[in-house]
Amino acid sequence: MRKDITIEAQPRDSRGKNEARRLRAAGSAPAVLYGVTDSAVAISINPKEVGKILHSRTGQNTIFNVSVQGGETTPVMIAAWQSDPVKDRLLHLDLKRVDLTKRIRVHVPVHTAGEPAGVKLQGGLHEVITREIEIECLPDDIPESFTVDVSALNIGQAIRANAIPMKEGMTLMSNPDAVISHVVTMKAEETTATAEGAPAATAEPEVIKKGKKEEEGAPDAKGAAPAKDTKKK
Repeated sequence: MRKDITIEAQPRDSRGKNEARRLRAAGSAPAVLYGVTDSAVAISINPKEVGKILHSRTGQNTIFNVSVQGGETTPVMIAAWQSDPVKDRLLHLDLKRVDLTKRIRVHVPVHTAGEPAGVKLQGGLHEVITREIEIECLPDDIPESFTVDVSALNIGQAIRANAIPMKEGMTLMSNPDAVISHVVTMKAEETTATAEGAPAATAEPEVIKKGKKEEEGAPDAKGAAPAKDTKKK
């Protein structure tokens, strides 16, 4: 989705780890601007401003302008980035120029709305399997997200990617049979209920009762034969 945002950037003449550290210490982040033309431009940019875009609702799909001091002003998208896992600070950015007249591929989030009948009336479980799909469209037509109504789903039914309504000019690039969400039975609860309602199993006796009279010479419980009476009669 295109936003009316312009971020200032400065060209970089030098590269390397030392230069990157110097930029970060000064509150900037190293970045590379590429695409559409063959020229790649090394720039520095304000990471906080780009971070606001990444954390917005349109996120990585946001198209905004980058104005390079003494150079070009062009629409871009965030192609890749590196961030500090502890401080959550952007360390490096790849910005891709966007030709607004050409179709591009993007991944768009998919949200579900409503409570499935299979959950409300049948006691099933609603599972979301796929949270985004890939589409192709013009840059200005990129949607913020898709929303599908799951209220009619019963147990055993699913909504697939090909059921998501596309606006004119959009093409679904994901597998059309990919399951977005479905309703399944509560197998774990059924197993628990069966276990709780089942009668307790009869334990096997540990010792077999002996008969009225043991046969002479038969082994005892430990498997040893009884001792013979050696006393003379």
